Amino acid sequence: MQLSDWKAISLFSGAGGCSLGFSEAGINIIAAYDNAIPAIETYNINFPGNKCKNVDLSSCNYSQLRDSLGLKRGELDLIIGGPPCQGFTTAGSRFWNDPRNKLVQNYANALAEFYPRWFMMENVEGILTTAKGVYVVECIKKMIELGYSVYLKKVYMQEYAIPQRRKRVIIVGNREGKSFHFPKEKQIAFGSIYREGSDTLYEAIKDLEGVDIPEIDHVRKSESGIQLERIEYLKVGQSMKDMPERLQNASFKRRAFRRVCDGTPSEKRGGAPSGLKRLSYDEPCLTITGSAISEFIHPVENRMLTIRECARVQTFPDNFSFCGTESQKMQQIGNAIPPRFAYQMANSIFEADKSESQKEPQALISYDVTKATAKSPTLLNTCLMLDGLLPNRYEQIELVLED
Repeated sequence: MQLSDWKAISLFSGAGGCSLGFSEAGINIIAAYDNAIPAIETYNINFPGNKCKNVDLSSCNYSQLRDSLGLKRGELDLIIGGPPCQGFTTAGSRFWNDPRNKLVQNYANALAEFYPRWFMMENVEGILTTAKGVYVVECIKKMIELGYSVYLKKVYMQEYAIPQRRKRVIIVGNREGKSFHFPKEKQIAFGSIYREGSDTLYEAIKDLEGVDIPEIDHVRKSESGIQLERIEYLKVGQSMKDMPERLQNASFKRRAFRRVCDGTPSEKRGGAPSGLKRLSYDEPCLTITGSAISEFIHPVENRMLTIRECARVQTFPDNFSFCGTESQKMQQIGNAIPPRFAYQMANSIFEADKSESQKEPQALISYDVTKATAKSPTLLNTCLMLDGLLPNRYEQIELVLED
């Protein structure tokens, strides 16, 4: 079967970064689903056929969705995309009855109703430790019970020629026992050292210096007052913690204080202290998020990154347009799977599909969750549970967590 003969759908499609990569590899994305209107509009102006539909994937009927595409169970070749990790859950046998886990429940329903030959699910690295590992383990258990051989890996995007330090968890499943291998890393990440051979921020955005191109959302904003003073103060590699206290914004000082001084529980800290960061041309960019244009300073110009520069870091081509407000565009860009990485995943899945390798069992075939030699207690607990899902070791695991 040629790639062009494949039929695939995208769930939680967003703006279509993953769809773009798989489409460029030759796979036919016959439908996409999301419930964010600006993202749907973006998808449909960049892909022909208005294939992205407004569907609440937390409550839809996947049997009806399948019927609307004229598909029988098992006729779909591939599902791409994955549900957002909710960040809270209950344990054990109650997991699938907890309404807070509705998105992953419905993702499992999608696999059950469509029963694709392959699926690729992407998520943030936090899924590995959410609810002490229960979330990801229960997801994989359900995939195995549905008949899939499963592969899990935490990927470091800069190792795949993506000009960005971005860590994501990828889960791949196949119901025909095909032996799958993740794309070969192009470069090995090691601390803050970025080795020659892969794309840097310089290669991604250097040609956008000194010009404005409004039609592709590249408009350099002029700063003034204390914000300009902050930007001018920071050298390459420095962030707000390197500033004198008078230049640190109130949010940074408040959140930094809460993290180290008052014992505020981690779930109430609001994340790492926010602040400006001056990027380096010689390394990959930091992770692009929805707030990148208010946090990331251009390496040599005294301004923030533009929307297009962030899209370039995510490997979107300049002819890919985004709909919505500035904030909505950045949310779409920050949430996307880099198309260049998606393209590599598509080719790896296709190569595995062509192979005549030994049939793999319905189990977790392999997992790789960190490059570190030591693991946190929570990640170690996750690994111990994942071990129980490996071939010849799969068993029902009683998972007990505090509510």
